[in-house]
Amino acid sequence: MALRAYGKLRQAGYDSREMLTIVDYSKPSTERRLWVINLKDLQVPVRALVANGKNNGDNTFSDRPSSHDSSIGVYLTSNTYFGKHGYSLRINGLEKGFNDRARARDIVMHSAYYVSETFAHIHGRLGRSWGCFALSPAVAPIIINKIKDGTVLFAYYPDPRWLDHSTYLT
Repeated sequence: MALRAYGKLRQAGYDSREMLTIVDYSKPSTERRLWVINLKDLQVPVRALVANGKNNGDNTFSDRPSSHDSSIGVYLTSNTYFGKHGYSLRINGLEKGFNDRARARDIVMHSAYYVSETFAHIHGRLGRSWGCFALSPAVAPIIINKIKDGTVLFAYYPDPRWLDHSTYLT
């Protein structure tokens, strides 16, 4: 599915760098469920833990303002900046009704202390963001630098409504 969505964006002229990031929210947060894939050589230079929104415990996803939910669907990465979580990456959601409010909701990729194997071992799960793609401080800058400036990010969960209505999956 991620490759199908990626192919549609490539045909439309996006992502000349041929990098695809996949986040699989169907996997538990204690697993490395983020992959950065270099499609030029089919290498996976990074696999990482990634937190989800604090209200996603029941596997519901939303694009509502102030929901603190993660959103699923297809995104394009944007520019970097330094904010309250340090070096961060803005992203743009491309799917109306699923993630197109990401920018307005300030959904970004950033580092967070609550994303580590130690935290997961102690608490049985990672901490939760306010809907952002939160990463370990050890890998966040590496991932952000690899995928910034117009690469495709695919956030997956087998939500029937999204699977039936995504223009990138058909």
